[in-house]
Amino acid sequence: MGNLGCLKVENLTVSYRNVEALRNVSFQVFPQRVTGIIGPNGAGKSTMIKAMLGLIPYQFGSILLDNQPLAQQKHRIAYVPQRSQIDWTYPATVWDVVMMGRVKKTGWFKPFSRMSREMAKTALEKVGMYDYCHRPIGQLSGGQQQRVFLARSLAQSADIFFFDEPFVGVDQKTEAIIFNIFQELAQEGKIILVVNHDLGESINNFDDLILLNKTLIAKGTRNEVLREENLYHAYNGRVSFYSEFDRLSA
Repeated sequence: MGNLGCLKVENLTVSYRNVEALRNVSFQVFPQRVTGIIGPNGAGKSTMIKAMLGLIPYQFGSILLDNQPLAQQKHRIAYVPQRSQIDWTYPATVWDVVMMGRVKKTGWFKPFSRMSREMAKTALEKVGMYDYCHRPIGQLSGGQQQRVFLARSLAQSADIFFFDEPFVGVDQKTEAIIFNIFQELAQEGKIILVVNHDLGESINNFDDLILLNKTLIAKGTRNEVLREENLYHAYNGRVSFYSEFDRLSA
């Protein structure tokens, strides 16, 4: 697709039943960076990416990729929702789930090509789940399920990746695998946008951060965003978090 430009959100406003969930949120997300969306519960993090993806309506604003509406470029998007939004009783194997990532490229009711099958295999191998390809998805642990859905997103050959709280309920091994793949995708020039609820040590794996609490509190590099005044404003009081500088100040 050539060099990927930035993802630009301008004045995004979302309301539910006259209750404002997001107000005039504007920011840019750049390729080759792993960008985290952080903020307290109810801050509008998941709401924001769902509005950006066209999954829920928004009252005002624009979402542009390469200066064109993102809604017209859905073929370039991979989205992994929260695990709580997925029906794990659905009778599908690991292989079935990952091959679903090739449906848009292949077309409905058309047979998958050899290339698609190879891409699915490569994606599962990358996340360490190929040996489970015949296992029903509902029989896997939380971390294994998250790795399978990461493999599905990789199989889509997307340019922009949205992940909604991918680290909830996963083990450290899975978290490390996911962050390594995020970095690989960033190095390939992709846009990576991740909703993250944890302000622990894992925060240091993000290049840039977007701090929300219904409005935009701060955006930029980790050092620019993780300032006491920003966190105080977002969390309505003092909040402790781990950073690479804690050891220096201890």
